[in-house]
Amino acid sequence: MEASATNDKPSASLCDIDPALPHLLTLQKMLPFIKIQNPNYAVIRLLSVLLLLDVGFAEDWPGFRGPGGMGLSSESDLPLKWSATGEGVLWKVPLPPTEAKGLAGHNQSAPVVADDRVFVTTVHWPAETADRKALQPIHVVACYAAKDGALLWKREVTPGPWILKDLRGGYAAPTPAVASGRVLALFGSSILHSLDIKTGKVIWSYTIKNHQNFDVALSTSPVVYGENVILLLDKKPGASILVSLDVVSGKVIWEKARPETSFSHMTPVIIEVKNQAQLIVGATKQLQGIDPKNGEVIWSAKWGRGIWPVSSPVVAKGLIYAIGGRGGHPGLVVDPTGTGDITATHVKWKIGPMSEGLSSPVVFEDRVFRIHSPGVLECVHIQTGEELYKVRLQGVSPSVSPFVTPEGRVYFASAGKTIVLDGTAKSLTIIAESDLGDASLAAASVSNGRIFLKGKEFLWAIGKQ
Repeated sequence: MEASATNDKPSASLCDIDPALPHLLTLQKMLPFIKIQNPNYAVIRLLSVLLLLDVGFAEDWPGFRGPGGMGLSSESDLPLKWSATGEGVLWKVPLPPTEAKGLAGHNQSAPVVADDRVFVTTVHWPAETADRKALQPIHVVACYAAKDGALLWKREVTPGPWILKDLRGGYAAPTPAVASGRVLALFGSSILHSLDIKTGKVIWSYTIKNHQNFDVALSTSPVVYGENVILLLDKKPGASILVSLDVVSGKVIWEKARPETSFSHMTPVIIEVKNQAQLIVGATKQLQGIDPKNGEVIWSAKWGRGIWPVSSPVVAKGLIYAIGGRGGHPGLVVDPTGTGDITATHVKWKIGPMSEGLSSPVVFEDRVFRIHSPGVLECVHIQTGEELYKVRLQGVSPSVSPFVTPEGRVYFASAGKTIVLDGTAKSLTIIAESDLGDASLAAASVSNGRIFLKGKEFLWAIGKQ
């Protein structure tokens, strides 16, 4: 469906630079051999120049799991410990549902950060609502100043056509994205809004068709590629599509049917292989590398059974580590340099079925960190699958995606229980633990030495005081 205007109420990569340069070496260890392609994530390339000039740098966190979509932060020496009594907390502000004293939805979407502004999406019902399945909640996009939490604007936006009868996934699972002066806010009611980042004015809206063919929720997050935003809209068989829209105008650039694919909830990532961009997508029957310029499949690798992916992939040492995330689903480790069906030629090893964990993994150097129910952390070598350790992390949600820093600190961070690990250690080494007592399923965001955490009631900024 075409976007409609609306008037709602208020190229060198690091790999090209001498790795002996001390500041760059740490960053280079974190990055895959294949480059982040998205020009809106040119932060990585700019960072290399700033480091050479010894200039301070603060990254934006413009979408789900940050620049590149894999939970890789370029910022070192982040806070390690904080508490609800004030330690390490720079500020906290009530989220829109808390301000309204309404009935909050799950609100799993993570905060995103751009231009010293923090953006969140939330939904809530009026407090007197008797049956939340009978009507749609109030949809809100809000913007706060990163430095002090001041509310810059708050916008109620029009819901899409889908009234959810199953609230397990909720209306605010997708994390927004920021690009070209726009906040791209996708809601589970089957609508994408594009808002001006400075004013909150809704510029255009795109209503997703055939919402009745989704699974219980719309949970994928928008992915920005150049001046376009890509939505993976996998539904029941025969109704799945991949669509690319112009960020500024909302015009449909291309739409690709996916007739053999059933529903999923995963968010793709964009990488570059042999100077060609690839959108890495988990489909029902196979992992796919897709050309983000037109939606054509470049390569595919079969899972070995039908799955309904939730987790996003990560990349290291020239390999993609991809899992389903639902209970009993397998995974693959794939070399993405082939074309066509590469199952027999480029699958390096297969990941056996594991218990459910709706979060995405994170990678440091050659180590993949993955948590699944009931809070079990696995650390494996990406090249071989060799297990370094497998332990229980008490109190950490397997539905919250972690991030990692250049020095190898792995943050399983949320507004509830947080554990920070030493990712360089050969066995489980916990550096710090914290708990704000405001547990939610929203992943953290990082910018300018601060960690932003979206809880059930509050938005928190963590930093060194």
